[in-house]
Amino acid sequence: MGEIVNSFLLVYAALFPIVNPVGSAPIFLGLTRGSTEDERNVLARRVAINGFFLLLGSLFVGSHVLEFFGITLPVVRIAGGLVVSAFAWKLLQQGDPLEDAAGRPTRAATGPARPIDAFYPLTMPLTVGPGSISVAITLGSQRPAGPHDLAHLALLGGAALAGLLAIAATIFLCYRFAERIVSALGERGASVLVRLSAFILLCIGIQIIWNGYRALVGIT
Repeated sequence: MGEIVNSFLLVYAALFPIVNPVGSAPIFLGLTRGSTEDERNVLARRVAINGFFLLLGSLFVGSHVLEFFGITLPVVRIAGGLVVSAFAWKLLQQGDPLEDAAGRPTRAATGPARPIDAFYPLTMPLTVGPGSISVAITLGSQRPAGPHDLAHLALLGGAALAGLLAIAATIFLCYRFAERIVSALGERGASVLVRLSAFILLCIGIQIIWNGYRALVGIT
């Protein structure tokens, strides 16, 4: 029983700091500023579902897919880090994503906003990026040591699945109530948090590139 609980906690604890739905919530709100509350709730649910299946695939079959195509984890980190860095830089170059000229969150004055794709950029790379994917692949490639019967392996897999469900639920709750989180900070505080989150995302992207490069060339 303890091994099953550990499997759940390992998946959740390893992925939560990298997925970081709390820190991404202001950016999610900024990117969906032209959406109504109902539309934003639907997007939050879709992002949580997309993130769950993306991590699920990475956890259980990711290592086999990379092996099939002859792709190594360091290469995935470098390519993914470039995507994250480019996305974060774009966020830093944008105007204030939470306010209009009068300082109020609003839908575009010219009419309905263009629908936002729930997968890109909201799911990937904002929520589930190359860092969390590589961690999920690494976790999935670690098979339990020693002899285990099929039922025990199924329980461990179920515990890991529960960990992913918990991550998805956390993503949904943070994005669902992103407006309340930002409102509690105030207009200036929210703007600062969005900029800071985008800068941290840029740093994460560069760190992912460096980690991939270091592993690729064998730097210790």
